[in-house]
Amino acid sequence: MGTGAPHWARTLVGVGLALAVVAVAALIGVRALTERYDSSVARGQLLDDDARRDRTDPDGPLNYLLVGSDRFRGADDADQRSDTILIVHLPAGLRQAYLVSVPRDLLVAIPPAPNGYRGGQDKINAAYDLGGGGAGGARLLSATLHRLTGLEFDGAAVVDFTGLRRVIDLLGGVRMCVDTEVRSVHTGTVFAPGCRQMDGAAALDYVRQRYDLPDGDYDRQRHQQQLLRAMLDRAGQTNLLGDPLRLDSLIRAVGDSLTVDTNGVPLEDLVLALRALPADGLVGVRVPSSPQLIGQVSYVVLDDGGNALFAAVRAARMAPWAAANPRWVNRL
Repeated sequence: MGTGAPHWARTLVGVGLALAVVAVAALIGVRALTERYDSSVARGQLLDDDARRDRTDPDGPLNYLLVGSDRFRGADDADQRSDTILIVHLPAGLRQAYLVSVPRDLLVAIPPAPNGYRGGQDKINAAYDLGGGGAGGARLLSATLHRLTGLEFDGAAVVDFTGLRRVIDLLGGVRMCVDTEVRSVHTGTVFAPGCRQMDGAAALDYVRQRYDLPDGDYDRQRHQQQLLRAMLDRAGQTNLLGDPLRLDSLIRAVGDSLTVDTNGVPLEDLVLALRALPADGLVGVRVPSSPQLIGQVSYVVLDDGGNALFAAVRAARMAPWAAANPRWVNRL
């Protein structure tokens, strides 16, 4: 395996979709497994050229962009706003991952796009739609984040939540702990405080809620980060080797859920690398910001603390930043 090989995989770990495949890689044989996995994962150019990093230090800190959307492949809907935006930062050594949740209502300057969009100020989750959804939407979103943060990315992935629901079900559900009662605005389900096993539909319903929660969208971001941790924990507990039919179904479900931009890293190397990051190595981070009403529209506005966060990511100094800013760090 080359020196630049084992890095994109950490992003898939952060998403929590591919660890179940890795759990049996050593026993089944990496090449046989990746041949099955490779054919089921869609590829795309998800990063804008200015937002893509030309790797010079393959063992150094890495940044990935993860986008969660209710629709991606084959979507015709005019409204394809990204429901989840995560910057995943991996310090050198690749034994930890900081999951930086970008507020969906963050007010940003969105640059012009090749599809004719002329650029302007809007909520950041509009960038995916304004870029045309799909790969074009992801590229405009990456360009927007690059302009906002100064970050360049080593890869990207778009996750279709519909496929993610099946992945969770094939894992046998996930254990989620509800700290504040919330009623789903989508299904009417009431999630009472306490820990319980949730199937895919319930887990995704729960982590989409933000109304009537003490910290609104910040709580939603924390719940989504907790879901990623729960999926990693569950994947590590599941004996897929003894159930090849379930394994094949899981691989297909993962493929149906993901479109990736690996930045040239071979998939076989990625699968080998997925074993490096433990589930307890995930750290949830909120972007320092505050809600504001501007022209009768509710936005989230970045403050100086947010700028300091992105500076810490650029300088690969997230550990001291997190120690100095516990208010913005989530326990997962």
